[in-house]
Amino acid sequence: MVFSMPCIVVVGGFFGDEGKGKIVAYLALRDEVDACARTGSVNAGHTVVWRGVKYGLRMVPSAFVYENCRLYIAPGANVNVDVFLKEVDETNVKGRIWVDKYSSIIEAKHVELDQATGGRIGTTGQGVGPAIADRVRRVAKLAEDVEELKEYLADVPLELNKLLDRKGKVILEGTQGTFLSLIHGTYPYVTSRDTIASAICSEAGIGPKKIDDVLLVFKAYVTRVGKGPLEGEIDREEALRRGWLEKATVTGRERRAAPFNFNLASKAVMLNTPTQLAITKLDVLYPECAGVRSFGELPLEAKQFIREIEEKLKVPVALIGTGPNVEDVIDRRL
Repeated sequence: MVFSMPCIVVVGGFFGDEGKGKIVAYLALRDEVDACARTGSVNAGHTVVWRGVKYGLRMVPSAFVYENCRLYIAPGANVNVDVFLKEVDETNVKGRIWVDKYSSIIEAKHVELDQATGGRIGTTGQGVGPAIADRVRRVAKLAEDVEELKEYLADVPLELNKLLDRKGKVILEGTQGTFLSLIHGTYPYVTSRDTIASAICSEAGIGPKKIDDVLLVFKAYVTRVGKGPLEGEIDREEALRRGWLEKATVTGRERRAAPFNFNLASKAVMLNTPTQLAITKLDVLYPECAGVRSFGELPLEAKQFIREIEEKLKVPVALIGTGPNVEDVIDRRL
């Protein structure tokens, strides 16, 4: 299997928490990408474990681990200025990260409103929905209006498209998951934006003809935070016994859990038209897989699970996560 590159969209297949951050970080290092653009907002956290440090990223693209990668915040994103500046400092990426001038700003009033009203559907309370509402009403503050962001401003779609025209390698990093989409998800228990592959391209300003690959990321089981339907949900005690009890990166809330759902996965394939799949946390489902870097070294049961996914979804599994570190990946493209 070979990714054609230069432009790949990384999108979540379930309800977020699929491990997109780890996959983006791995691709950035392995394929030596030139740029990565983060879409979405601070209500989605991406976890990257790199050189013994665990990063919970809400603004900085996960590709920061590759030091030659230029990092961008897409014009369709919403920026919490304090979160952005804090993460820039923590990841030491100043000088190679830019924010589109038309990215909209999450203000204190948005956070207050979200926390006062978002409990009905179990939002993260980060102010994203109210900020997007202001954008729709055409009253939003933009990045170009914020003094602290002046040195980071750029025309991100122009920069990305110029790179692609020079055959540069670009990752578009989506957030959350297919079924949290405002349009295609389990409404009203959804986020405030569309989250599928085509929407990621739209937020970044990349036309569909410039996309070479869509990588759809699934976890080996399903989790979701907050309210909303979860078919096959197991109780907390059973999730704990199986090792599936997790906490959300942004809110610290416990994630509800269920076995891998082929019906949801099939619909995610339909909505995103992936060229490749990634399956993460195979080592949680099958602990003997921990740290394995070769498909041939996987136990038979784990191999059968991957093959069942490929047979039912009719898409090849290119990457398999076998541990928390960025390098814990079986790369079947090689």
